[in-house]
Amino acid sequence: MAWIELEHLSHCYHAGTEQEHRALDEVNLAIEAGAFVAILGANGSGKSTLAKHLNALLLPTSGACRIGGLDTAAAADTAELWKIRQQVGMVFQNPDNQLIAAVVEDDVAFGPENLGMAPDEIRESVHQALEAVNMTRFRTFAPHLLSGGQKQRVAIAGALAMKTRCLVLDEPTAMLDPQGRAEVMATVQRLHEEQGITIVLITHFMEEAALADRVIVMADGHVTMDGTPREVFCEAAKLKKLGLDVPLATELGCELRASGLALPKDILTDEELVAALTSAAREEGA
Repeated sequence: MAWIELEHLSHCYHAGTEQEHRALDEVNLAIEAGAFVAILGANGSGKSTLAKHLNALLLPTSGACRIGGLDTAAAADTAELWKIRQQVGMVFQNPDNQLIAAVVEDDVAFGPENLGMAPDEIRESVHQALEAVNMTRFRTFAPHLLSGGQKQRVAIAGALAMKTRCLVLDEPTAMLDPQGRAEVMATVQRLHEEQGITIVLITHFMEEAALADRVIVMADGHVTMDGTPREVFCEAAKLKKLGLDVPLATELGCELRASGLALPKDILTDEELVAALTSAAREEGA
């Protein structure tokens, strides 16, 4: 059984009014524990609404959302709701909106304290979480002194300290510079590979999506594409129609093939493009 299950999940904003908007429409989706899934979609596609269902910030208008076998709607107003939110940590676009304490380690301790952990357990959880995101030496810093990437890593640590099994990241690098983006994505990859944490990444950076094991594309509240990064990004024309890009290496590969170069159709990274061009040059010179 999948760890995350969406079954005919629909969500309407302002239901029953003139402003009613169906953001999700009969979505069926299953995500296994330990997966790294990227979710893509143009503005208004429903991807952020879907993300908020994964830790019960939103509840289904109809259908079901189950996390580790727990139904989010049935868990509302019960102790099981907090069990869901402990297991699924959310990291949003603006790190400044997530940091509430005056000192980094106090911020990371906020979640465990609210879960009622013992003081010794909190200290150990905070230490392990900061270590996992390479932020231990900043534990006594004020958050406002940190860079954007460092703030997002503290936000991730706050989720880890609650022993989360899944991180849902809603465009976590959108407000960061290239260095900050690299820091956050390196942290996310390491947590997935070394700790087996389930990652659900919503992003508009195609190079970030290419790091995932699976890419889901949404449009108008529906899942329209679902496959490996190679399978999805091979459909460049379809993605363009949905208002999305492909990784730069993929796009260059497409343009070079159109100009007559014999290159593979599934180029995904800069390294693969260089290797393909090198191979093509050798064959041409032979």
